[in-house]
Amino acid sequence: MDAKIQRTDQEWRERLSPDQYHVLREQGTERAFTGAYWDEHGDGVYRCAGCGMAVFRSDTKFESGTGWPSFWEPVSDDSVELIADDSYGMRRVEVRCASCGSHLGHVFDDGPRPTGQRYCINSCALDLEPD
Repeated sequence: MDAKIQRTDQEWRERLSPDQYHVLREQGTERAFTGAYWDEHGDGVYRCAGCGMAVFRSDTKFESGTGWPSFWEPVSDDSVELIADDSYGMRRVEVRCASCGSHLGHVFDDGPRPTGQRYCINSCALDLEPD
Protein backbone atom coordinates (compact mmCIF):
# COMPACT_ATOMS: atom_id res chain seq x y z
CA MET A 1 0.00 0.00 0.00
CA ASP A 2 1.30 3.43 -0.89
CA ALA A 3 1.25 6.35 1.54
CA LYS A 4 -2.11 7.03 3.17
CA ILE A 5 -4.30 9.86 1.98
CA GLN A 6 -3.72 12.79 4.31
CA ARG A 7 -6.37 15.47 4.88
CA THR A 8 -6.81 18.12 7.52
CA ASP A 9 -9.72 17.90 9.92
CA GLN A 10 -11.36 20.79 8.06
CA GLU A 11 -10.96 18.99 4.71
CA TRP A 12 -12.60 15.87 6.16
CA ARG A 13 -15.48 17.95 7.55
CA GLU A 14 -16.02 19.58 4.15
CA ARG A 15 -15.88 16.23 2.32
CA LEU A 16 -18.11 14.15 4.61
CA SER A 17 -21.64 14.51 5.95
CA PRO A 18 -21.86 15.00 9.74
CA ASP A 19 -22.85 11.34 10.20
CA GLN A 20 -19.99 10.15 7.98
CA TYR A 21 -17.52 12.38 9.82
CA HIS A 22 -18.64 10.96 13.17
CA VAL A 23 -18.21 7.36 11.99
CA LEU A 24 -15.16 7.62 9.72
CA ARG A 25 -13.08 10.14 11.67
CA GLU A 26 -14.35 9.78 15.27
CA GLN A 27 -14.85 5.97 15.27
CA GLY A 28 -18.60 6.33 15.78
CA THR A 29 -21.29 3.78 14.96
CA GLU A 30 -24.57 4.34 13.17
CA ARG A 31 -27.71 2.86 14.73
CA ALA A 32 -28.60 -0.67 13.66
CA PHE A 33 -31.17 -1.09 10.87
CA THR A 34 -30.89 2.57 9.80
CA GLY A 35 -28.11 2.61 7.20
CA ALA A 36 -28.55 2.50 3.44
CA TYR A 37 -26.88 -0.88 2.93
CA TRP A 38 -27.90 -3.18 5.78
CA ASP A 39 -30.66 -4.65 3.56
CA GLU A 40 -29.02 -4.00 0.16
CA HIS A 41 -28.92 -6.94 -2.24
CA GLY A 42 -27.52 -5.38 -5.42
CA ASP A 43 -24.29 -6.48 -7.07
CA GLY A 44 -21.22 -4.31 -7.04
CA VAL A 45 -18.18 -3.08 -5.17
CA TYR A 46 -18.42 -1.27 -1.84
CA ARG A 47 -15.94 1.60 -1.64
CA CYS A 48 -14.73 3.62 1.33
CA ALA A 49 -16.88 6.76 1.57
CA GLY A 50 -13.81 8.70 2.64
CA CYS A 51 -11.55 8.03 -0.32
CA GLY A 52 -13.16 5.64 -2.81
CA MET A 53 -10.89 2.64 -2.15
CA ALA A 54 -12.58 -0.69 -2.96
CA VAL A 55 -13.00 -2.44 0.40
CA PHE A 56 -15.73 -5.12 0.00
CA ARG A 57 -17.62 -6.92 -2.78
CA SER A 58 -21.32 -7.73 -2.81
CA ASP A 59 -20.58 -11.43 -3.38
CA THR A 60 -19.07 -11.59 0.13
CA LYS A 61 -22.02 -9.80 1.80
CA PHE A 62 -24.36 -11.89 3.94
CA GLU A 63 -27.39 -11.50 6.19
CA SER A 64 -26.04 -11.36 9.74
CA GLY A 65 -29.23 -10.13 11.40
CA THR A 66 -27.27 -7.40 13.17
CA GLY A 67 -28.67 -4.40 11.26
CA TRP A 68 -25.35 -3.48 9.66
CA PRO A 69 -23.88 -4.60 6.34
CA SER A 70 -21.82 -7.72 6.98
CA PHE A 71 -19.15 -9.29 4.80
CA TRP A 72 -17.05 -12.44 5.21
CA GLU A 73 -13.90 -10.94 3.66
CA PRO A 74 -12.53 -7.67 2.27
CA VAL A 75 -11.60 -7.12 -1.39
CA SER A 76 -7.98 -7.90 -0.46
CA ASP A 77 -5.77 -8.09 2.60
CA ASP A 78 -4.32 -4.73 1.53
CA SER A 79 -7.65 -2.90 1.36
CA VAL A 80 -8.29 -2.76 5.12
CA GLU A 81 -6.25 -2.49 8.31
CA LEU A 82 -7.17 -4.37 11.47
CA ILE A 83 -6.49 -2.56 14.75
CA ALA A 84 -6.97 -3.87 18.32
CA ASP A 85 -9.82 -1.93 19.97
CA ASP A 86 -10.29 -2.22 23.74
CA SER A 87 -12.73 0.70 24.05
CA TYR A 88 -15.96 0.49 26.06
CA GLY A 89 -14.59 -2.38 28.15
CA MET A 90 -14.70 -4.79 25.21
CA ARG A 91 -12.01 -6.51 23.20
CA ARG A 92 -12.75 -5.98 19.51
CA VAL A 93 -10.88 -5.56 16.24
CA GLU A 94 -11.46 -2.29 14.41
CA VAL A 95 -11.57 -2.25 10.59
CA ARG A 96 -10.06 0.82 8.90
CA CYS A 97 -9.61 1.73 5.26
CA ALA A 98 -5.97 1.05 4.38
CA SER A 99 -5.90 4.02 2.01
CA CYS A 100 -7.19 6.86 4.21
CA GLY A 101 -7.36 5.36 7.71
CA SER A 102 -11.11 5.90 8.05
CA HIS A 103 -13.00 3.79 10.58
CA LEU A 104 -15.32 1.38 8.78
CA GLY A 105 -16.52 -0.91 11.59
CA HIS A 106 -15.33 -4.04 13.39
CA VAL A 107 -14.59 -7.67 12.54
CA PHE A 108 -15.73 -10.63 14.63
CA ASP A 109 -15.05 -14.38 14.56
CA ASP A 110 -18.70 -15.42 14.21
CA GLY A 111 -19.17 -15.22 10.44
CA PRO A 112 -19.96 -17.86 7.83
CA ARG A 113 -17.63 -20.09 5.88
CA PRO A 114 -15.22 -19.97 4.24
CA THR A 115 -13.51 -17.42 6.54
CA GLY A 116 -15.59 -17.52 9.72
CA GLN A 117 -15.29 -13.73 9.83
CA ARG A 118 -18.04 -11.10 10.12
CA TYR A 119 -16.91 -7.68 8.99
CA CYS A 120 -19.65 -5.56 10.56
CA ILE A 121 -19.45 -2.27 8.64
CA ASN A 122 -21.30 1.04 8.95
CA SER A 123 -23.38 1.85 5.86
CA CYS A 124 -22.36 5.51 5.92
CA ALA A 125 -18.71 4.43 5.67
CA LEU A 126 -19.47 2.84 2.28
CA ASP A 127 -20.50 3.82 -1.24
CA LEU A 128 -21.86 1.03 -3.45
CA GLU A 129 -20.63 1.08 -7.03
CA PRO A 130 -23.13 -1.14 -8.89
CA ASP A 131 -21.89 -3.68 -11.45
